[in-house]
Amino acid sequence: MAGWNADTLAPPVGAGAVTILEGASFCASSANGDIVPELPYGLFFRDTRIVSRWTLLIDGAPVEALSSLTPEPYHGVFVGRAGHLPGRADTPLTVERDRHVDGGLRERITIRSYSREPMTYRVEVLLEADFADIFEVKEGRARGVPRPTRRDSSGRFRVESVGTVDPLGLVVTAPEGAVAGDRVAFRVVLPPRGTWSQELVVCPTVNGEEVALGPPAEGPTHESEPVRRLLAWQSRVPVASMEDDSLERVIRQSQRDLGSLRIFDPKHADRAVVAAGVPWFMALFGRDSLLTACMALPLDPTLALGTLRTLADLQGTKLDPASEEQPGRILHEVRLGATTNLALGGESVYYGTVDATPLFVVVLGELARWGGLPDDADELLAAADRALEWIERDGDRDGDGFVEYARLNDFGLINQGWKDSWDGINFADGALAEPPIALCEVQGYVYAAYLARALLAGIRGDAAGAQRWTEKAEDLKTRFNERFWIPDRKCFAIALDREKRQVDACASNMGHCLWSGIVDDDKAPFVAEALLSERMFTGWGVRTLATDMGAYNPASYHNGSVWPHDNAIVAAGLMRYGFVEEAQRIAVGLFEAANRYGGRLPELFCGFDQGEYPEPVVYPASCSPQAWAAATPLSLLRTVLRFDPSVPTGEVWMAPVLPPEFGDIHLRNVPLAGSRISVDVAKRGTSVAGLPAHLTLHQKPLGAAMVHTRREAP
Repeated sequence: MAGWNADTLAPPVGAGAVTILEGASFCASSANGDIVPELPYGLFFRDTRIVSRWTLLIDGAPVEALSSLTPEPYHGVFVGRAGHLPGRADTPLTVERDRHVDGGLRERITIRSYSREPMTYRVEVLLEADFADIFEVKEGRARGVPRPTRRDSSGRFRVESVGTVDPLGLVVTAPEGAVAGDRVAFRVVLPPRGTWSQELVVCPTVNGEEVALGPPAEGPTHESEPVRRLLAWQSRVPVASMEDDSLERVIRQSQRDLGSLRIFDPKHADRAVVAAGVPWFMALFGRDSLLTACMALPLDPTLALGTLRTLADLQGTKLDPASEEQPGRILHEVRLGATTNLALGGESVYYGTVDATPLFVVVLGELARWGGLPDDADELLAAADRALEWIERDGDRDGDGFVEYARLNDFGLINQGWKDSWDGINFADGALAEPPIALCEVQGYVYAAYLARALLAGIRGDAAGAQRWTEKAEDLKTRFNERFWIPDRKCFAIALDREKRQVDACASNMGHCLWSGIVDDDKAPFVAEALLSERMFTGWGVRTLATDMGAYNPASYHNGSVWPHDNAIVAAGLMRYGFVEEAQRIAVGLFEAANRYGGRLPELFCGFDQGEYPEPVVYPASCSPQAWAAATPLSLLRTVLRFDPSVPTGEVWMAPVLPPEFGDIHLRNVPLAGSRISVDVAKRGTSVAGLPAHLTLHQKPLGAAMVHTRREAP
């Protein structure tokens, strides 16, 4: 995950922690709903923890958690009971905290008495606001010093930060509550079997001005912005009906999670992008958002369009070593907090990534193939050309024809591919590679970017341009297979180091090269064999690093763990070259893993072998839900359907090779070329309904000459 790595791993949010979110705001709390500053909890707004303590006490005691649930991504319900009362074997009070996040926070506290006698209680909500940056909270560096509170003229509870460019604050509305110091208190008298209820509202402020929140929870649901967005999303996404209930559950969870991870640009309210993950990465990330949007094309192509337009707006225009901005470069991440950016060179936008720039062009081409490229795409094409200029200018630092990276300062990311841990790129003996580093998968992304630009040129009738970009791709493919292939090991080097030596570790990155198509046909069988060997494949998925490598550690972040998105790309690459059984094994393993995690794939899990541990082993700091992990089941389903549209050429290929475990699959409302199609795959055959008249369906795989048998490689 861009933005955190093995140097700065976040502590786990904690067993039983509950996170709800809407847009870029989210609230993480314990199972009873309490927020305490000692743990990585809080209400976060603009990458800042505006509430660091939100604790409910009844007669001075915390509420005992009984159950918690999240019926919607932005809505949490916490059920508990009051702490033990003197003289009673059991408490007669149950407590419900019904919480909504919509920029700020609304919480309705309801207490029910099951006593046959009237009772009087003191109910208190303790509030603190330390305005800690999200990185400080994530890394356990938050000092937890709350800002002083005061009452405003209307009797509300107000806290404000100081010393920032756009100071944040908050206002708490608590009708009938007595505000004193750091708490809001209520004296509650309950009749026999009585009920008491009270709503509290936390509203963020920017420069002293209150941020507009949605209507109260009890208002008309269609007026609530989170509800409106969720309903609109649900009405657009495909509907999956599957013979295997567990498979269907995973797909629906993926759809739900991607819907919840959407964030919206206030300047372009209709433009959605996908944030990287909960809880720490509710922000736009170049690589993560692009790959997620690409994998989610069968779900909603507008995610790709919104991501591309937003990244184009923020594309680099100048040279800035602090933020690593360069003309044409696509950003790594965007942050809004006032101090977050100290980790990124003092800017809100950090550009230290090597792969987002070619991926921008790749996803633009994929969107065109899906029929989602609008007629007014001139600005996107211009952004693609600026990206390609960066690839050949700043991306190729030494002019050797390969894209490499080395950070431009002393505090940026050391490694700038998707394995961005400080130790993520290493030799077979475990020694670290030194930058500038040319990653194998990045060369594949550049190859695919050239072909995408050729496709876009063809769409515009630019035959000469299409030929020029195609020739660039072919030249790169030739040079790549010469320089990165390790003949005696029959695999591709993960990278070339600063001395242009082959970094000879056996890693999953070469599976991305299959996905891009840069691998020569005669070498592909050896790559497939290595990826599915016992040293790489756990039974749940492909490890990031083989077990016989010097840096292997199944419980590491990037050196032996299993990443679902990595596996989705590998599976698609295997299928591209005709390795059907190998791709199926990965798909089956990951869907099984998802079911062991309650239907949701985490960002990553440990790389222990399935025969050693019958359950996938949790990686404690893994984000969940996380964007490209959520998109993985959709990508895997598309892979085994072998569904490949090419709307510009008027063709669609589909030749399902479903694993027997999957059973029949029926998909409705699948977006394609501005229409909605239905796909039915059953034992009796395959059919597609609603295909636009200008598209021809080919019920065979794209690329009939794909490799599927082992041959000797040079």
